[in-house]
Amino acid sequence: MQDFVDIGEKFIFVVMLFASILAVAVFVERLIIFRKNLTKEAVSFLEHLIPLLRHKDHKGTEKLLHDQKEETAYTRFTQFSLEREKENPKGLFELMDAKILKERLHLEERLPILNTLGNNTPFIGLLGTVLGVIKAFYGLGTLGNSGAEVVMRSISTALLATAAGLAVAIPVVMANNYFSRKIKVITGNLEILSKEFHANLVTGKSSHSSHTHH
Repeated sequence: MQDFVDIGEKFIFVVMLFASILAVAVFVERLIIFRKNLTKEAVSFLEHLIPLLRHKDHKGTEKLLHDQKEETAYTRFTQFSLEREKENPKGLFELMDAKILKERLHLEERLPILNTLGNNTPFIGLLGTVLGVIKAFYGLGTLGNSGAEVVMRSISTALLATAAGLAVAIPVVMANNYFSRKIKVITGNLEILSKEFHANLVTGKSSHSSHTHH
């Protein structure tokens, strides 16, 4: 039993180390993706795009899109909307909704890993503590009063597992909440763009066509 507890305790710390490395890797990868959509250039693109849409300036919109150095959710959405608008303006609104959903899924990719780690590492740490306490009481029963020092060291090590679990979970939960808030901002901006496209380019084009036909 003692050997099993020792192996279990060591395994818990290995899992904690792996979880922390995985969390850092996912955080850095997602941060790179999100930063592209939150730069001053990305915000500036939105600020310049909306007036162009309201003035129904197709050429200006295409030039603005062409001048962007870095691809973002906003540039991909604008490119997609312009191409679909030329092909089939009637079904564009539904297609833009689908594109927003696709961009959201792209932003949410790998975030379930952070969510899982944030929810479960405290419990894994607690399991390590329970194993450590079992080991401590087993030592107390075997060594008696003379083993008090050994027992206290075992309990101290056991509590480290819970501390490690919380040390991983707290930053991971904060990171997950940060990304979740940014997803709402980015998808909200995409929905605003969608409405601007529909109200200005598509509606304008369809009304112009019906006027010409009349």
